[in-house]
Amino acid sequence: MAELLMQCSVREFAVCANQVGVLERCNGSQRVRVGRRGLIRCGAVDDGKVRVEVKNGNDLLDICRVINGMWQTSGGGGKIERDSAVDSMLKYADAGLNTFDMADIYGPAEDLYGIFINRVRRERPPEYLEKVRGLTKWVPPPVKMTSAYVRNNIDISRKRMDVATLDMLQFHWWDYSNDGYLDALKHLTDLKLEGKIKTVALTNFDTERLQIILENEIPVVSNQVQHSIVDMRPQQKMAELCQLTGVKLITYGTVMGGLLSEKFLDTNLSIPFAAPPLNTPSLQKYKRMVDAWGGWSLFQTLLRTLKTVAVKHGVSIPTVAVRYILDQPSVAGSMVGVRLGLSEHIQDCNAIFSLTLDEEDVNSIREITKKGKDLMRIIGDCGDEYRRA
Repeated sequence: MAELLMQCSVREFAVCANQVGVLERCNGSQRVRVGRRGLIRCGAVDDGKVRVEVKNGNDLLDICRVINGMWQTSGGGGKIERDSAVDSMLKYADAGLNTFDMADIYGPAEDLYGIFINRVRRERPPEYLEKVRGLTKWVPPPVKMTSAYVRNNIDISRKRMDVATLDMLQFHWWDYSNDGYLDALKHLTDLKLEGKIKTVALTNFDTERLQIILENEIPVVSNQVQHSIVDMRPQQKMAELCQLTGVKLITYGTVMGGLLSEKFLDTNLSIPFAAPPLNTPSLQKYKRMVDAWGGWSLFQTLLRTLKTVAVKHGVSIPTVAVRYILDQPSVAGSMVGVRLGLSEHIQDCNAIFSLTLDEEDVNSIREITKKGKDLMRIIGDCGDEYRRA
């Protein structure tokens, strides 16, 4: 098998067309072995643009800023075949997209990660494994949060993901009238001290509860919230508190289930068969968000503006949409959903790292978004969409 040695002056990522290449990183240079079937495209991207640290006190985790969201493994996005899904996970990680987000309630997501991480251990070098991150969530029912109950549930995730220590445990709570969330978080902090969890985080908590949690000296590093060009609620109360405390935001819904893409540009949903079907739960959910924000006509104006920016930079609409949110205050990372084994968007995701939006780009986008309604007034703070009667 022929080999090619590439030396790079800055830390880089490589994309292997068919996953034959093996990456070897060392002190700012990169050695890539390429087989006779393999082609490596090597792009120079400062690692500081690719990865970021989330931290609170001594608790710290570095993650890829573009995160592979695995919620579609829970159903609604097409049937997931196990081996193809794991192959796809390896392909994303080989391209430098090596942070995965999942949950105990996302069907087989944690199990798939367990299979994936074992293949990484067997088939990739140790320095590759050191960069892989698995972020999971725990979404318990509002029952009494005893130490044993919390421990047992975290042990289930550790077993499914086949790791001794969870990189990040993101905690969700349905009912704020039940303050058991504080008990649960204190028990999670105890498990962190035992080495079963590396970092404790939140998902879909509002600003008021985040402040209460921090006042109780629970060292959360991040809060995962819905955030897109249409839904800018996190940049109101939440981002202000995050800037004061150092807590970071991890965002989802950033491409609105695919609505923020060329696929829906210049389409009319009111005419049968004149637009792609809204055939996934995510598309239906974010279409309702568009309706609340300003309607389909204003959304089309936004898409046309994003397309102009995308063409200017030689990228896609989703790439612009994610970059815009990554540039917002307190945002550490943004999730892009992956339909493992069914479709992929590795090239678009890696283009995010090298994209820089200039003042003209940002102003053109803001000119449209300011015409939309204030979703904070309509929906409420971050996560309130899940708690409204």
